[in-house]
Amino acid sequence: MMFRDRREAGRILAERLKPLRDEHPIVLALPSGGVPVAYEVARALAAPMDLILVRKIGAPGQPEFAIGAIADGPEPELVTDKRAIQALGVSDAYLDSAKARALAEIDRRRAVYLGALTPEEIRGRVVIVVDDGIATGATMLAALRATRRRGPTHLIMAAPVAAPETLRRLGAAADEIVCVHTPEALRAVGYFYDDFAQLTDQAVINLLAANRAEVSRHR
Repeated sequence: MMFRDRREAGRILAERLKPLRDEHPIVLALPSGGVPVAYEVARALAAPMDLILVRKIGAPGQPEFAIGAIADGPEPELVTDKRAIQALGVSDAYLDSAKARALAEIDRRRAVYLGALTPEEIRGRVVIVVDDGIATGATMLAALRATRRRGPTHLIMAAPVAAPETLRRLGAAADEIVCVHTPEALRAVGYFYDDFAQLTDQAVINLLAANRAEVSRHR
C-alpha cells in the first residue's frame, strides 16, 4: 500500500479514528513528519492539535539508525536500545553529547513552533499520538511514555504504517493502537509514500495555525 503524501495518509487514518469524535480527543503530533498526518486526523475529529516534541538519537556515524530517543517534559523521557548500544560499543560520552544535541533541537522547535502558546491540557482526556510511520519505535515509545505522565484517561497510538513487530513491542505503552498498513518488511517509512519530502518549520507553523482557526470555528 502506498500513500500519495502525508496529508492523504492522514485522511485515510482519520477514517479509522472517526468513532472517537464524540470522545472530544486531543491529537498530539510528532514533528515534523507527523504534523500533516495529525492535522488531517484532528480536522476529521474536530479536535485540537498540539505537538509532542521528541528527537531520535542516532548511532555514531549512522544518524538514521536509532539507538534511542528523548521526549520533551519537565523531566525529559529517555528511551535507549541497550542491545544496539552494547553491540555498537556506544560510549556514555557519546550518549550524553547526543542527548544534549537532541534537547537543544527540542528547545529550538518549541520556541519556533509554539512560542508562548500554552500546551493543551490532556489530563483526564482521550489523547491520540500520531506520527507518519513507525520503524524502530524508539521515538514513538518516548512520546507515549512522556504523554502517559501527563495523565490522559485513554492513550491511542496512531500511524498510517508500522511494522507488526514494532507494534507488538509498543503495545504496552498505549491503551489502543490504530494503524492502516502493517507490512512485514518495513525498511524505511519513506518507502510507503510517493512524496516524503521534509517539512519546513513554516509548514508546521501553518498547520498548527490552521488547526487553531478550525477549532475556534467549532466552539
